Amino acid sequence: MGNTLSHPTTEDHVHYGADYNPEQWPEEIWPDDVARMREAGVTMVSLGIFSWARIQPREGEFDFAWLDRVIDLLHEGGIAVDLATATASPPPWASAAYPELLPQDENGATYWPGSRQQFAPSSPVYRRLAGELVSAIAERYSRHPAVVMWHVNNEYGCHLNMDFSDAARDAFRRWLADRYGDVDALNLAWGTNFWAQRYQSFDEVFPPRRAPYSHNPGQMLDYRRFTSDMLLECYLMERDLIRAAGATQPITTNFMGAFKPANYEQWAPHLDLVSDDCYPDPNDPESYRAAAFQRDLVRSLKPEQPWVLMEQATNALNWRPSNAPKAPGQMAALSAQAIGRGADGILFFQWRQSRAGAEKFHSAMLPHAGTETRTWREASALGETLAALPALPAPARGDARVAIVFDWENWWAVEASDHPMNGIDYVAAVQRWYRALHRRHVQVDLVPAARADDRYDLAVAPLLGLVREADAAALTSFVEGGGHLLAGPYTDVVDEADRFRDGGFLTQLGDVLGVRLEDFGALVAPDAPAEQPGERFAPFGGSLAGGAVLEESTGTLLAEEIHVTDAAVEASFVGGRLTGRPALTARRHGRGTARYLATVPDERGTQSVVDHVLAAASVAPVVAGLPEHVEVARRGDVVTAINHGGPTATVPLAGTDLVTGAVVDGLELAAWEWAIVREAGAAAGGSDADAATADAPARTAARVGAILGGGA
Repeated sequence: MGNTLSHPTTEDHVHYGADYNPEQWPEEIWPDDVARMREAGVTMVSLGIFSWARIQPREGEFDFAWLDRVIDLLHEGGIAVDLATATASPPPWASAAYPELLPQDENGATYWPGSRQQFAPSSPVYRRLAGELVSAIAERYSRHPAVVMWHVNNEYGCHLNMDFSDAARDAFRRWLADRYGDVDALNLAWGTNFWAQRYQSFDEVFPPRRAPYSHNPGQMLDYRRFTSDMLLECYLMERDLIRAAGATQPITTNFMGAFKPANYEQWAPHLDLVSDDCYPDPNDPESYRAAAFQRDLVRSLKPEQPWVLMEQATNALNWRPSNAPKAPGQMAALSAQAIGRGADGILFFQWRQSRAGAEKFHSAMLPHAGTETRTWREASALGETLAALPALPAPARGDARVAIVFDWENWWAVEASDHPMNGIDYVAAVQRWYRALHRRHVQVDLVPAARADDRYDLAVAPLLGLVREADAAALTSFVEGGGHLLAGPYTDVVDEADRFRDGGFLTQLGDVLGVRLEDFGALVAPDAPAEQPGERFAPFGGSLAGGAVLEESTGTLLAEEIHVTDAAVEASFVGGRLTGRPALTARRHGRGTARYLATVPDERGTQSVVDHVLAAASVAPVVAGLPEHVEVARRGDVVTAINHGGPTATVPLAGTDLVTGAVVDGLELAAWEWAIVREAGAAAGGSDADAATADAPARTAARVGAILGGGA
């Protein structure tokens, strides 16, 4: 799919730009905007994201004249358009005429206009009005040569994580009927004989609104599934209307990394390309690791296909308690990080800084203070640099040899209430393992258990409490085929309905791991008040094969009581109630090895265990011998190296610098400096892996630039 327009200046380059909101400014400023965009190297803008009230001033009446002029101006200036459907924020007339489209919280309180995203995703009225708007926009612009991509809605669910309105009630009942077929199946899945919750019909079921005490966990899990599905239905409705209008350009909606309400793993197949919004915090000196985690997550959603960084900040934000500016050079370094981890588009929120409204203090490419600013100079310099880049290879199979298991439904189940250890932060636990691998310059994919396959040497599965039969089968096959599996505590506890299986815990993976779980051994949270009694930590350590030693480390949150049935003990607890009991075990299974770690190690302990399993699985870093503040990422035959603000470092890379064209044999990178290098011996046109993946029938295109510029 793709339109027929080719943009000669951008077809073979990373796209560069921002959200453009011309309706915030007088029309006489628009030509200057386009001129400045060209000066800054902008090649594409996202247009119309919050323009519903301007496009449709009242029901049944559309004003496209202003949007025609803007799109034509951009096209004349050689700037492509990622055209939004404008459905993210209904105008005031919509809720005044149809208050039933407004969402409600669990207490029945209505979310009123005056902000954004004030709509119930399951509301038939909202969907009708949004559909009429989308059809009108798509029919008018589907063949406009400036439009190279469609941007559906915006950050689905960002502020309204769950809706409990009557529209949601009715839709939830229909959703349950479709899922379970009859109410007896629902009663069985939810275990409704407990607390006299048994239903006689779906009409008796309500959303999990405010209740005296804990909600049914099966109902809560299903309501999260329902919420994600309702948001996805809105996306699919708009996508289908765009296609019905004859549009052939790729269609996307902007994700937000590890965003709990929407199961992006299920969404990704419905997007022609993945796009993402990412805002690392400059106050956190290690925020670049969290940003790398997010890049790897969104890249992993559509393997071997580039993605687009749809939003980031040029400098300071406005919505955190403290909104620090980025250091000089940090914005470009983080942009290079996205490219190195698979992005073929670098965009910002927004082009021109707002003069009024809630985000007027949010930085932009063109600051309110004008062009005599560091922000403008850095934004323009980055545009010039990106224009010098040639076409980059798509992310390739084998770039990452390590997988971290990341699963939305498991996330929902682990963070539910009434557990042995409540208040566990699933993403924080996953990111701790990611940081340890990142410090060792090991590239990672983040995938559900069912996608842990032979492309990986090592799979790490933290807190995999909800395990479906297909998950267990995939992990078992992975180990049998020669993979190394490290499973953390609270693994294989419940089924997909959040129910215990017959036979206790570890009923599906226990034989592979060679252990039996008796008790979860909750510890006092490390940050609990000092006066709260109980064990906070579970020290562990031990001797490894070949005489190596796993130095004493600290476990937190859980210290499980496990029994070895057919496994070697690599580390034991050395303090507290479990002294001498197994903490880390290993079992040879088929051609691989399965390990079980019975606690959540702290940062130091996580690093120690990671070093152990990397050595056992013979996983090498992308580039060896680097300090921790230097980041490297592989993309086919291209390696990106970045110094994230530390001392000058030597990077032993040899090849061609793709920005300057110079031959390099070792790099010296000062603070915030970066380079993108095609390794020596690689073909100028890209790697063999890139050529192979380019022919895969499931791909929309070999790279996002090709999708946007000339189609597939």
